[in-house]
Amino acid sequence: MVVAAATDLIAAALAQTGLIWLALIYLIAGVVRGFSGFGTALIVVPVAGIFLGPLDILVMITVTGLVSNFVMVPGAWRVADRAEVGVLALAAALGVPLGLWLLAQIDATAIRWAVSIVGALTVAALMSGWQWRGRLGLSGLAGVGGAAGFVGGLTALTGPIAILFYLANARNAAAVRANMVLFLGALDVLLAGNIWATGGLSADRVALGLVLCVPYVAGITMGMALFDPSRERLYRAVALIIVIAAMLSGLPIWE
Repeated sequence: MVVAAATDLIAAALAQTGLIWLALIYLIAGVVRGFSGFGTALIVVPVAGIFLGPLDILVMITVTGLVSNFVMVPGAWRVADRAEVGVLALAAALGVPLGLWLLAQIDATAIRWAVSIVGALTVAALMSGWQWRGRLGLSGLAGVGGAAGFVGGLTALTGPIAILFYLANARNAAAVRANMVLFLGALDVLLAGNIWATGGLSADRVALGLVLCVPYVAGITMGMALFDPSRERLYRAVALIIVIAAMLSGLPIWE
């Protein structure tokens, strides 16, 4: 009976409208995540909004993120500033429930516009070349973590706040990548726990996420093989181009 139920769930996931496009965008996002440490949500969420509702997307992003952690976190753990990431994660634990609460109050089109706005602001800030040198104090780190948790819970864009914080900070590429990987991994765990607590972690949503883990992990593996700290500028440029293309394709005005 359990096997039959699992088979039915996988079959339903494989019949999902737009699955080919979702798989393709996950493969691309995986490559970007593998060599840059970020970008999955910014690339996947705008396109996924064409085919799925906001909570469906959030669960999908969370499930694929959790699975990818097994591939990426072990290496990042050795390099990351774990104390800093811990402060960010604790603050995010307060922001996630607020974002999820607001998600339940807003219609899907408004969420898609929120995704577009957050994504556009992120890209604009990165393209401006803005740089911040130094380290935030405890309250500053808490603010970044809380904001990341809130935005992640509301829009499924788990990365933008962390991206702006770390990529605008003048540190070496390997350290930035490791900190982002570790923090985004912690945020995936927080999102999963909160979604489960509110009853949104349904079997069909989880099944779709697991199916999409196949192209995603394949992409991550390719991206990690491409990673070279000396090519930081190239990675950032490629990631931004892909993010912009995904955002434009996912705008609600095309429907």
